[in-house]
Amino acid sequence: MSTYAVGDLQGCLQPLQCLLREVAFEPSKDKLWLVGDLVNRGPQSLETLRFLYAMRDSLTCVLGNHDLHLLAVAHNIERLKKSDTLQEILDAPDCAALIDWLRRQKLLHYDAERDCLLVHAGIPPQWTLAKALKRAAEVEAALQDEQRLPLFLDGMYGNQPTLWDKDLHGVTRLRVITNYFTRMRFCTPAGELELKSKEGLDSAPPGFAPWFSYPERKTRTHKIIFGHWAALEGQCTAANVIALDTGCVWGGQMTLLNLDSGEKHQCRCAATPATDPAATRATAPASQ
Repeated sequence: MSTYAVGDLQGCLQPLQCLLREVAFEPSKDKLWLVGDLVNRGPQSLETLRFLYAMRDSLTCVLGNHDLHLLAVAHNIERLKKSDTLQEILDAPDCAALIDWLRRQKLLHYDAERDCLLVHAGIPPQWTLAKALKRAAEVEAALQDEQRLPLFLDGMYGNQPTLWDKDLHGVTRLRVITNYFTRMRFCTPAGELELKSKEGLDSAPPGFAPWFSYPERKTRTHKIIFGHWAALEGQCTAANVIALDTGCVWGGQMTLLNLDSGEKHQCRCAATPATDPAATRATAPASQ
């Protein structure tokens, strides 16, 4: 059995399938970790979700900001943006099953055997492993609660507050937790967020630095696998930190990592338009 982790898919199904063929991935015995942003901006968001749903028992998945955006749109909380490629999911007959599966995924996964964390954007410097898992569980509980879900999705958008405070409560508390796990790039040593800068390491505003760069970071002894930051192009020199988003949807490559051997595989994203009849189509999952 082998375990792999793959960078942001964003609706780019064919490169994922290329990589899985390259390593002879077998869902019956192998495992695949997903760093989030499964959908949006790419040409096959619906087909990607269906493909993953069909092999869901072989997956470990954390949610990214685009996945949360899809949940908000599907629950009539937020409108589609011009750049979104999510309408086909909303129109699909199996939309309800796919959305229900998606909202039951984690924000943070920890593999104790490997001492390895899987997260979309990162973990703020001031949180220990135990605190990070506890905070993630708060948001996961809201996502899986029928009554709290609409309130959370409605209130999760926004850049404030920029700093964690244990006395925060309600949706405000959940928002800052969500921003750490799904949107963070630059922060201060104390964990104050700067959410506007999206370029490479040299674009840090004064007083801010990449979240993984602080030597006092409390999760520095644990391995962390993350995505989200395509501008890094997979380059991260911090010890125990692995960046897997290599910008496939932006014309870069998709990266697959063997968690045990450390071997990386890459497939360049030659995006196939969603309207191309030759695009890979997956069958709809049975309703639950």
